[in-house]
Amino acid sequence: MNPDITRERKNATFDVEKLTYILDGGPEKTKRRREIESLVFSDPDFNEEDPNFLSRSDRYDQAVRKSAQMILKLREYGIADPEEIYCYKKTVQGNFHEALGLHFVMFLPTLYSQCDAEQARKWLPLAESLQALGTYAQTEMGHGTHLRGLETTATYDPATQEFVLNSPTISSIKWWPGGLGKTSNHAIVLAQLHTLGNCHGIHAFIVPIRDMSTHIPLPGIVVGDIGPKFGFSEVDNGFLKLENVRLPRDNMLMKYAKVEPDGTYLKPPSAKLTYGTMVFIRSLIVGESARALSKASIIAIRYSSVRHQSEIRAGEPEPQILDYQTQQYKLFPLLATAYAFTFVGQYMRETYQRISGDISDGDFSQLPELHALSAGLKAFTTWTTNAGIEVCRMSCGGHGYSRSSALPDIYVEFTPACTYEGENTVMMLQTAR
Repeated sequence: MNPDITRERKNATFDVEKLTYILDGGPEKTKRRREIESLVFSDPDFNEEDPNFLSRSDRYDQAVRKSAQMILKLREYGIADPEEIYCYKKTVQGNFHEALGLHFVMFLPTLYSQCDAEQARKWLPLAESLQALGTYAQTEMGHGTHLRGLETTATYDPATQEFVLNSPTISSIKWWPGGLGKTSNHAIVLAQLHTLGNCHGIHAFIVPIRDMSTHIPLPGIVVGDIGPKFGFSEVDNGFLKLENVRLPRDNMLMKYAKVEPDGTYLKPPSAKLTYGTMVFIRSLIVGESARALSKASIIAIRYSSVRHQSEIRAGEPEPQILDYQTQQYKLFPLLATAYAFTFVGQYMRETYQRISGDISDGDFSQLPELHALSAGLKAFTTWTTNAGIEVCRMSCGGHGYSRSSALPDIYVEFTPACTYEGENTVMMLQTAR
């Protein structure tokens, strides 16, 4: 251990272990977290090549193998609690993303929240066993945050009791969904519902996109990878063009809205229920902001403890750069913000779970509050964190620009959060409205 780090830790005026318990939610959770981390760190199956020295294709292949290993290990260890699964996966992934991430954070949650009883019996066993590997296809080439502007169509044919899905324009091609390029064989597709000559707005459909045995794209499906991005090299973000794809009537998620066999439309209690998965992800992003800013500020402050620079008085040792007021001014508020975001992330998660429970019981009164809260906090925390990570990088001088500092990776993997699941300016405007 570096002596500067050791000295700084000994000078702490608070009980570090007690603070750890507060952050984790109690001594038992701290103990369990450390057990889970030990499982990962001691597991030779997760020894891997540094992704920064791999091609994009090799990074994707390595990430898929890692995702498969995580699934097997979780089953082997009997880890089933959602918080413990999250802890295990985050420890394995480090600063990078899971290749199968959207299956777990968007595809499955959408099925849980929007399938009716009959659909749940059919689809949940397939999705939970990973026979049906899914993604969430909402964003299009021409529309993202403005969901009402989505152009993909799902037209009901009463004669066959099928929906016919189409991408009628170039701008209607689904664009960006993670896992769509190579991995998934199903997608939750959001499309404009047309029945009996009327358009009823955006609804969600379960669309098979690749054969579950051969993984070959199905008839009418044009699908592929969109290519390199700023980050997210482990994830195969893709495109999807639908050409007269026919789906059985019960492939429309019908827990709330329904289309009867004759084409009659039964509207949901609230039109915003279709967007429930997005609200769920926004609530998670608040916690992810805390995690990213915590990592960045810890790296920068530790570096500032061991880096000595600039002789102040002739003949005296160079001081730690952490002793400079300008360095403290840059980093200490970010550390405090990381703590604040940690606690607001916990509050956001608890609020989402509480209101989701009310919605399941038929009480939709708190849905507007949940939407406004998740939108505003998502925008505020991601903007602040995005700027804060860059301050941390610059606070480390030239070494902060090196990938070995981890700061460039934290930045490029986090910064898309300012855009996905709702562009931040629009999110702020929705909260204000």
